[in-house]
Amino acid sequence: MADAQASGTDDERRWALESVFGATFFVRFAFGITLAVFAEYLTGHPGLTGNDVAAVGLVSGAAPVGEFTTVLFSGVLADRRGRFPVLFGGIAAATGLFALVAATRSEYALAGINFLFGIASGAILAASLAVIAERAGADERGLEMGRFDAVNLFGWIGGFAFGLFLLSFVPDRLLGLSFLLGAGLLAGGLGLAVHLARRVPRRPGARGEPVRSILRTTFRLRVLLVTLPWLVIYMLIGFALVFLGTAAKSSGLPLTYLAAAIGGGGLLLVLTQPRFGRLADRFGRRPMMTVGAGGFVGVMVCASLLVAYGTPIPLLAATGVCVLVALVYGPAALAALADLSVQISRATTMAVYSLTISLGMWLGLIVGTQLYDRLGNLGLYLFFGTVAAGLVVLTAARYVVDARDTAPRATTPAR
Repeated sequence: MADAQASGTDDERRWALESVFGATFFVRFAFGITLAVFAEYLTGHPGLTGNDVAAVGLVSGAAPVGEFTTVLFSGVLADRRGRFPVLFGGIAAATGLFALVAATRSEYALAGINFLFGIASGAILAASLAVIAERAGADERGLEMGRFDAVNLFGWIGGFAFGLFLLSFVPDRLLGLSFLLGAGLLAGGLGLAVHLARRVPRRPGARGEPVRSILRTTFRLRVLLVTLPWLVIYMLIGFALVFLGTAAKSSGLPLTYLAAAIGGGGLLLVLTQPRFGRLADRFGRRPMMTVGAGGFVGVMVCASLLVAYGTPIPLLAATGVCVLVALVYGPAALAALADLSVQISRATTMAVYSLTISLGMWLGLIVGTQLYDRLGNLGLYLFFGTVAAGLVVLTAARYVVDARDTAPRATTPAR
């Protein structure tokens, strides 16, 4: 079980959490900017042909591959050496890598840079979540994870919207400047995080703890059932984010309108995610996770109907409602994962979350693009259906395991 009480004084907890929240926002905002412009930067033109889809998918997929193949090592390092050194090292590395992207449009070079950025991104996320898990008490983890989810998603979406705005006005030959802008934002986030964390006393990691013990306390069935739904959720997100901007541009939809809509959605996240986290503290993690999973299933149904029938207003409204309900999932699931973590392996346990979302993004890029390339709209229906079915099965499995673990044990009568 996780520690019931938060660690440190009130001021230390506040400084530690603000350091993580500030760093997270700048990291995700920078990533969102570059994600929006990456497809056009790589291909050199708006819109995507069949060959472009495959190339962009493979190069973009290098980042999640780097993350999910190394993030457990980052988690173990953060458990043994401390959270903040790993967090700051990851941000510093990502800053340099962003600047390197502006220097080349070679597919091979960008794939390598993306792979290294994935390693840095995993280290940042694992260390950040470990800080939140141990600085927030059990009765407020939902709220603090909701705040983290708010700045994380608002950074992504706000950066993505800003990237679409740049894509509307910046000529192709100057798109490399967006990556330099991202590097500058990362440097600013690192400076802010270091400034705030200087006030927090350093805590030694579990230096003598064997790696085998750390991994054994991490990979438990209940941990996996909390994290695996993110795998299928991020399959959808990974597929959608990379191609949304160029798809909208090739269809004639003004990117300024799309950017404004996405930016408004990001603002909504800031308002709702902490509240959803507080609901998880009050009503329980599992009920809120189930509500959120149901919202994602609704999103899949609406997405299939949008592909089939276009964009009538009632269908767009229904999609918006389902998206709002789906957002309940994140804070509840992150709080549930923190509840399951223990001190010696907290960063490694939270790294499993990073592993599953990065693997999900990679699978979404590869599977989604290949299905669409070969089957057209039928491939999209199959993709959306697979995501929805995966969420239903995993949600049901968690109820079964929880019921088994809480069932009264039979005892042998005394003779």
